[in-house]
Amino acid sequence: MKDSIKNLGVVMCISLVVLLFACKRNEQKDSKEETVKEKPSLTAKDILGNSSYLAMSYGGYRQVDHDIEPTLAELKEDMKILHAMGIRIIRTYKVHLPHAANVLQAIKELKKEDPGFEMYVMLGAWIDCKNAWTDLEPDHDQESERNAVEIAEAVRLANAYPDIVKVLAVGNEAMVKWAASYFVQPWVILKWVNHLQELKKSGELSKDLWVTSSDNFASWGGGDAEYHVDDLNKLIKAVDFLSVHTYPMHDTHYNPTFWGVPVDEQEFLEIEKINAAMLRAKGYAMLQYHSVKRYMESLGVNKPIHIGETGWATTSNGHYGPEGSKATDEYKEALYYEHLRDWTNAEGISCFYFEGFDEQWKDAANPLGSENHFGLINLKSEAKYVLWDAVDKGMFKGLTRDGKEITKTFGGDKEKLMAAVLTPPNK
Repeated sequence: MKDSIKNLGVVMCISLVVLLFACKRNEQKDSKEETVKEKPSLTAKDILGNSSYLAMSYGGYRQVDHDIEPTLAELKEDMKILHAMGIRIIRTYKVHLPHAANVLQAIKELKKEDPGFEMYVMLGAWIDCKNAWTDLEPDHDQESERNAVEIAEAVRLANAYPDIVKVLAVGNEAMVKWAASYFVQPWVILKWVNHLQELKKSGELSKDLWVTSSDNFASWGGGDAEYHVDDLNKLIKAVDFLSVHTYPMHDTHYNPTFWGVPVDEQEFLEIEKINAAMLRAKGYAMLQYHSVKRYMESLGVNKPIHIGETGWATTSNGHYGPEGSKATDEYKEALYYEHLRDWTNAEGISCFYFEGFDEQWKDAANPLGSENHFGLINLKSEAKYVLWDAVDKGMFKGLTRDGKEITKTFGGDKEKLMAAVLTPPNK
């Protein structure tokens, strides 16, 4: 009897210890869950310019036929890959298609599956002039009726996904005059920016949501004086920050002042010539950025300027290829990407690099057109040279795209890669 009582006491003690341990673990678990739940929602002010929140432009269309939308599963694949690369905010448009809503839904589902998953969105509304993309003559002094629909849908999505959408952008290269099919005058962009700012004041949009427009550096006052109009000045004062585009790669053809090998470098080794050219490309992007900053400051304005788009294609059978400026290849893309990240991270500038993945619809009739080849990962799920180290480090381990693991272009053979690299022409 004594032994039974003794054994019962031992069992009760052990049970009590187990119960206390379980309670403690549950308390710790509940505490962790509360920490996740109570984590304050980040705002655009917290995210933009923060090097822990790298930015990327995102499309994700895989097919030549642009009418074929990426599936929710494909979008989630891409978000996981971008997340593995350290990307925490993406810039995307197409609110008039299922695409934008599906991207937001994909992120929402990933956050639900993994509370530690973070991805935020700069959501763009496309803005056109009257008669854009029709057989009629574009009227650049009037706006398309579609603009109001775009803005309304962007507002709806921002309110539906407030923990994800942190920025609304009115238009994409909508003011630059070389966009001859659709550009508008600055008053159109100003009208809709003011509309969104009023919605913030009235509580119909979050007061923490930032509003901007994404446009070429010249359109923001960094170029010709023809852009220096009163409505642009008002727009600069109305936005929460300026989203500026800069594309030195395009200017290797259109304005190659920085590109050719100067006389004092023509005795350099070929690789030294290429490296020097890419440093000048970085300097050229910086020059365009600072030209906008100078114009903004000349108006007595001081607010953030971030890079809404910049990138470097890896293939071209046109202006930028072997018969043109010899600008496009994976080695130059890698240098440009690294230079731009180094500069912008150090200066507290967000850089929405264009882009994460190649898309083949942009120049559907010409598979080798440069517009199809700005991605860091190609359509074979191969990481271009800029991401070879990431592959080696296992950054993409367990992740696939279209059922394929992320491998290296050229089979990881740098000699083969470098054989395709051309030196810029001599000046």
